[in-house]
Amino acid sequence: MDKHLLLEISILKRLVLFAWLFFVSNQLMALQDTVYLFSYFKDNGQDGLHLAYSHDGLLWKALKDDRSILEPILGPDKLMRDPCIIRGADGLFHMVFTISWTEKGIGYASSKNLVDWTLQKIIPVMYHEPHARNAWAPEITYDSTSGTYMIYWATTIPDCFPASTESEDRYNHRLYYTTTKNFEQFSETKLLYNPGFNVIDASIVKDGRRFVMFLKDESLKPVAKNLKVAYSDNLIGPYGPASEPITGAYWAEGPTSLQMGQRWIVYFDKYQQGLYGAISSTDLRTWKDISNQISLPNKIRHGSIFKVSYSEFVYLKDHL
Repeated sequence: MDKHLLLEISILKRLVLFAWLFFVSNQLMALQDTVYLFSYFKDNGQDGLHLAYSHDGLLWKALKDDRSILEPILGPDKLMRDPCIIRGADGLFHMVFTISWTEKGIGYASSKNLVDWTLQKIIPVMYHEPHARNAWAPEITYDSTSGTYMIYWATTIPDCFPASTESEDRYNHRLYYTTTKNFEQFSETKLLYNPGFNVIDASIVKDGRRFVMFLKDESLKPVAKNLKVAYSDNLIGPYGPASEPITGAYWAEGPTSLQMGQRWIVYFDKYQQGLYGAISSTDLRTWKDISNQISLPNKIRHGSIFKVSYSEFVYLKDHL
């Protein structure tokens, strides 16, 4: 073989090797630059927002010695339950939360750094329904295609959906939603999901071209109290039938998910036991309980997981 050709092949191999090493190095740097944050509340939510962090998505440590980083001020009850935080397309962190067991609005605040927050305000999502009993566990999902945020939650409207099974306090929740592009103007509230049973605690994430909804079947008789999954090609639905339960026999609620490569982890509140659990899957169909592999702050309650850069994490840790 011509020595010049051999030299060209050798150079080409070196270039390929260099490109591969450069790609791997960048991937490792990206992984090292990512820190996961877990927003949550404790007790009844009266002291406000708590944050924990993790580098591997399994072992979590509380920030600020597990003290609240933001106190609730809204409504007569002044609660901050079920805090859901996402990073918006505008770079801000947007948070919604439950402000009361009985209020018909939800709480909202935003921050550029998770330290300094805007004044909390009420989004009156169910004020138009005179008989609505509540607005629970709101979450936000962003649709990059339309540049729209969807806020969704669970509400009981008596006699709107006659209960087919008995439930505590005659609750019979369905999921409702509103959309916004700026958190100032909001669309008309509409029904998002009616699976035919009492449903709460929806959490929606995008998986490729489809949207995945984790939800709680709140049925009491026959008892369900477990997590299920439903899918849609569009963020605002329609969503298909709920799956078979993906959690075990313990009562579970407050799902929040984390996707790392091909692996999905769904965290949830084992609220009867005062513990947190987690399940893992690579196909969203077959699930493995990995509760014995996780560690979280004591008595953590329903929240959400999101990502920040390492530099953002350092700033947060230094300024709390």
